[in-house]
Amino acid sequence: MIEARGLSRSFDGRPAVSDLSFLVPPGALCALLGPNGAGKTTTIRMLLGLLPPTSGSAVVSGVSLPGTDAEGASLRARVGLLTESPGFYDRMTGWENLILFGSLYGLQRSVLQTRARSWLERLELWEARDRPFGTWSKGMKQRLALIRAVLHEPTVIFLDEPTAGLDPAGAREVRDLIADLKREGRTILLSTHNLAEAEALADLIGIIRQRLLEFGSPASLVAAPPRIEIRLGGPAAPFIDVLRSLTGVVAAAADGARLDVTVTDPARDTPNVIKQLVSGGAAVLAVRPLAPTLEEVYLRAVREPAR
Repeated sequence: MIEARGLSRSFDGRPAVSDLSFLVPPGALCALLGPNGAGKTTTIRMLLGLLPPTSGSAVVSGVSLPGTDAEGASLRARVGLLTESPGFYDRMTGWENLILFGSLYGLQRSVLQTRARSWLERLELWEARDRPFGTWSKGMKQRLALIRAVLHEPTVIFLDEPTAGLDPAGAREVRDLIADLKREGRTILLSTHNLAEAEALADLIGIIRQRLLEFGSPASLVAAPPRIEIRLGGPAAPFIDVLRSLTGVVAAAADGARLDVTVTDPARDTPNVIKQLVSGGAAVLAVRPLAPTLEEVYLRAVREPAR
């Protein structure tokens, strides 16, 4: 479980994160979306106990933050972290890197070697294990970094831009692994700029720009009053007043030959809207339901003036 309670962090008096509160239940994947500088990485660092909050608190994997140095060390021993940059040693082999970093978790060497081999084989990196890490592709490096993040079998995993800079094939490989980790019941906090990635993987999505702008399931974020788009054979503006007077029409807007109409009940109200348009002399060319996309929700949220 990950719970943030009014987390805030300022640097030299300038707020980076303000009053952030949310809950990620056990086994759920939460994606944090936001523009560069929105506070996503700062949030992850606070939740890892690497950066003390200016105010607020959190509970991660049963550990309360801020805590003592010992509690912070205990937390980092039971969670996994994938940073945007893998941070391995280029001249060491993939195997040597993995054993080196895995040993920092205090795993017995036999257990560490068994797990390392299992994960390398699972992610199709076994054949490359004795090659210098610097010669690996970016996709291979990210997969090795993911192995490092789960080698000690954490129940909570933080992923900071895990597919940044990857080609489509490499990004797909990493997303598939994240989906596998989710199916295994791990709690995951994913920071990403990729809206499609968030929508495909996440149980919960938080949109932040210093503060939390939106939070909920992908379905709840795009839920909105039903809308229909009507395309006419001529200007739509003359019909706005008629539409706005109809029972069941919540709002109506015109853009050239296009009408965007918000209704209470599409099945009941759409036929009446069309009937009134036709009786008023409109040439109705096409009618289709409209549903907001996550991209629209995201852009609307981050473009709102900061409060």
